[in-house]
Amino acid sequence: MMTNVRSVAVVGTGVIGMSWAAYFLSRGLEVRATDPAPGAEQRLRAFVEDAWDDILALGGTHERWEPRLTWCASVDDAVASVQLVQENGPEDEALKREVFATIDAAADADAIVATSSSGLLISRLQTACAHPERCVVAHPFNPPHFVPLVEVVGGELTSPEVIARALAFYRAIGKHPIHVRKEIPGHIANRLQAALWREAFHLVQQGVASVEDVDTAISKGPGLRWALYGPIMLLHLSGGDAGLLHFWDHLAAPVQSWWKTLGEPDITPAFERQMNEGIGEETKGRTVRELSRERDRRFVRMLAALAAEKP
Repeated sequence: MMTNVRSVAVVGTGVIGMSWAAYFLSRGLEVRATDPAPGAEQRLRAFVEDAWDDILALGGTHERWEPRLTWCASVDDAVASVQLVQENGPEDEALKREVFATIDAAADADAIVATSSSGLLISRLQTACAHPERCVVAHPFNPPHFVPLVEVVGGELTSPEVIARALAFYRAIGKHPIHVRKEIPGHIANRLQAALWREAFHLVQQGVASVEDVDTAISKGPGLRWALYGPIMLLHLSGGDAGLLHFWDHLAAPVQSWWKTLGEPDITPAFERQMNEGIGEETKGRTVRELSRERDRRFVRMLAALAAEKP
């Protein structure tokens, strides 16, 4: 491994924390995990066991993971002597500040303290710490044991050296980290998702399309291209030999006119019922667990195919 990280603490083992723990273990790291929820240790071990073969299919160590996973009764115990802490608590700023203060007081002074927060500003969390310079956002995409993106964000008090170390660590374990250069709620990818969700909800609310048709419009259309390239590169490729120049000359004005008609849906109880009924029709009785397993199988095949195509 290209970094000096040998052991990590996973603080909070909900959906994201469990996935992070499984991925870290698959990369040969020692993992010290903690969560106050009843039955959390059993759920974590069952999750890793269930996901292990799929993770290994995408690379990683074939060492047994059980000896390298330690369950800890407290945050203090979990973060002692690790080189990186991955915090995964609820999106509650006050709670995270408390957890950050606890982590900061117990962790080695040079350990990186990273949060998986999907939208909070690290500048507002790190002020609870005596060592704010080592605090970053390292936001994964769900499920982290498959999706390679990690958004690394520093705060006002974060050291540039720590940002560089965090980027190097996630890159070394097979992730694709990007540096978010300016703090903004929701970072990058979640803001892009939120823009799409807003218009998806608007189209359903206005009766333009069903829930299933909106999902199909993405999964059988641009979503297939987005697995290969981002939206700006795809604009460039759609312009023929002129590339992005074609967009400015021929499509910029129509797209601007569409922007003016994008909606701002009103999320009322009636609309929530409409969306719930729509997703019920789309899932056709399949449970979230069944759908998640189908998603994971598809992820493995897709990521393996993309990896095989690397130049």
